[in-house]
Amino acid sequence: MSVDLVGFLGVVLVAYVVPGPDFLVVVRSATDHPAKGRAAALGAQSGLCVHMLAAAIGLSVLAARSPVIYDAIKLLGAAYLVCLGVRAVLTARRSARRRRAGHETPAHAQGFDAPPPAGDDTARSRWRSGFTQGFLTNVLNPKAALFFLSVLPQFVHGDGSPARQIFLLGILDVLIGVAYWFALVTLAARLHTLLARPEIRHRWEVTTGWLLIGIGVGIAAA
Repeated sequence: MSVDLVGFLGVVLVAYVVPGPDFLVVVRSATDHPAKGRAAALGAQSGLCVHMLAAAIGLSVLAARSPVIYDAIKLLGAAYLVCLGVRAVLTARRSARRRRAGHETPAHAQGFDAPPPAGDDTARSRWRSGFTQGFLTNVLNPKAALFFLSVLPQFVHGDGSPARQIFLLGILDVLIGVAYWFALVTLAARLHTLLARPEIRHRWEVTTGWLLIGIGVGIAAA
């Protein structure tokens, strides 16, 4: 396969560096716990694999050419982001009311989810929550599908099998993303101690919650 790998890598890196909904979900998960952040990263890349496979076998072409299918995916993705944002804002407000009433809430209870169970169930619940959020955020993002339809084919060589080349380039894209997200998780996890302070955690949850709502509304209106 003869492709412009330097150009492809440049486009992929720019696509990852520009913040999107998956960026916000991964960072929020990482500030809750590094393991949750890594789970969200793997979930996001698993969602990307769905788009890659769909593009390789031609399903994304059908979705892109059908306004009904495209709009349905777009609205589902927007609704999910708005739901995450509303949950974050409401959780932050409930925590603030408890603090004012003199009932301090543990820092881990101020994130997306209610306090998880103890023991091994805690790790499983945290991993499942992070992975699900990352996966649904990416798999319901029509822009990810359009990347494989409009950008990635520009690097496919005409002499080979397009499906095979899309698959191989897609795998490279996913691997780059895993490395990028894991590095981002490591950096974001360092905010955990700072965010353990209730007032700062409250501002973080409200701000990122409204950002998720804004992104969701923006996607729906686009």
